[in-house]
Amino acid sequence: MDGRNSPWVWLRPGMHVKRWLALLLAGIVLISLGLTYLLRQLYVELTLPPVFYYLTLQFLSRPARAILLGLLGMGVVVLALLQINRSLLKPFISASQGDVAERIYQHHRRRRGPKIVALGGGTGLSTLLRGLKHYSDNITAIVSVADDGGSSGKLRQATGMLPPGDIRQCLVALSEEEGVTGQLFQYRFGDQYGLGGHSFGNLFIAAMSDIAGSFERGVVESSRVLAVRGRVIPSTLKQVTLAADLRVENAQNGHGWQRVVGESAIPAARHEIVRVFLEPDTVPAYPEAVKALLQADLIIAGPGSLFTSVLPNLLVPGIAAAIRSSRARKLYICNVATQPGETTQFDVDAHVRALRQHVGDLFTTVLVNDHILPSQGEMAYLEPVALPAQQPEDYVLLSADVVDQERPWRHDSAKLAQAIMSIYQEPAS
Repeated sequence: MDGRNSPWVWLRPGMHVKRWLALLLAGIVLISLGLTYLLRQLYVELTLPPVFYYLTLQFLSRPARAILLGLLGMGVVVLALLQINRSLLKPFISASQGDVAERIYQHHRRRRGPKIVALGGGTGLSTLLRGLKHYSDNITAIVSVADDGGSSGKLRQATGMLPPGDIRQCLVALSEEEGVTGQLFQYRFGDQYGLGGHSFGNLFIAAMSDIAGSFERGVVESSRVLAVRGRVIPSTLKQVTLAADLRVENAQNGHGWQRVVGESAIPAARHEIVRVFLEPDTVPAYPEAVKALLQADLIIAGPGSLFTSVLPNLLVPGIAAAIRSSRARKLYICNVATQPGETTQFDVDAHVRALRQHVGDLFTTVLVNDHILPSQGEMAYLEPVALPAQQPEDYVLLSADVVDQERPWRHDSAKLAQAIMSIYQEPAS
C-alpha cells in the first residue's frame, strides 16, 4: 500500500489530528464505561438466556475479552473516521488533487515554513515563486513598479495606475491551482477585440483596484481570487521611472554617453549600461515591504533582468535600508544566461560587481548554475553565464544544477527551490 494512502498517515507529526482523535477516543471510553455499568447491573438483576454466555464471550478470560473487544473497537472507529472524511470532503476535492491526508499534511508543513521575501520582476521572479510555494506559505514577493512596456505601460499611461504586469505573473505563480484560472489571467487579447496587447489579468487587477479603492487593495482581492499562497506587493506605491546612463561607442570620439529613460528602452538601446537610477530617486518604500524584510528569515534577490527587474527594487532607499538592517539570510541568484542589451558577456563576477556598484554589499552569498547547457533554436544566441575562474574572496559562491533542461536560458523552478531550501537549512557560517 502507498504510504501516503495508509490510514496511519493521519498520525504523522504536524497533522493537527492526533489531539482530536485522542479526545474522540476519550469520549468513546466514557460512553463505554457508562454502558458497562448499566449492562453489569442488568446482568446481575435479570435472568438471561444461555445464549448470552456466548454473546458476551464468557468462555474467554477477561483479559482476552478486553483485548479482543478493544482491537475490534479501534478498527471500527478508524474505518468510520476514514469513511466520514471521504464522504464529507469528496465534493470539495477532486481526484486529480491527490490524497486528502497528504494535502493536509503539506498544508500544515507549509504554514510552518520560513518567512521568505523575494525581490525582482518579470519571468525570473515568477519562476522562483512557482518552486518556493511548495515549501512555505509565508512568502512575500516584492515587485518592481518601473515597468513601462506592453499592456502594463498602456494601463499606466491611460489610468495612472502602477504597472500590474509583473504582479500578475507573480500572483499566477503563487496560485494554489495554476489551472484554467491561471491561464485566464495570462490570456492576452488579440487586435480583433480592440484590446490588442492587453492581458486579462492586467485588466482584472485594474478593475479590482478601481472597485477596492486602491492599487494595493486591488492586488489583495485579486490574490483571493487566485487562492495565492503568500502575497505579492509593490516596492513602492509612487510612480517611478527607470533611467540609465549608457556608454556609446562612436567613430569620432571613441566613446560617449547617452541617457535613456524608460525601463523598456534600456535593453532596446543595445549599449553598455554604466548605471541605472530611479526618477525620482527618493520615493518612499511601501511600509508592508519594509515590514516583511525586517521580519524575514530569508531574503532573495533575483533571478531576473539585473538592471531592469532586480535593481529597480533595491534602488528604493527604504528597501535597501531594510535589507541591510534585516537579520535574515540574504541570497542573490544569478541568471543562467546573459541578456542582450543588459548583461552581454557578463560572467558571475560582473553580475555581482554591477549589483555592488549600485547598492553595495547587500548580498554576500550568490547562487549560480553549474550545469552549463547551450541554448538552442531561436534562443541559440543566448550565452550561459560563465563561472569565475577562481573562488571569489569578497562573496560566497554556491553552485548547483538549477537549469531548465528544455529551456537552458531559464531556471528550473523545482531545482532552484530545492537548492535554496538546502542553503537555508545549512547552519549560517
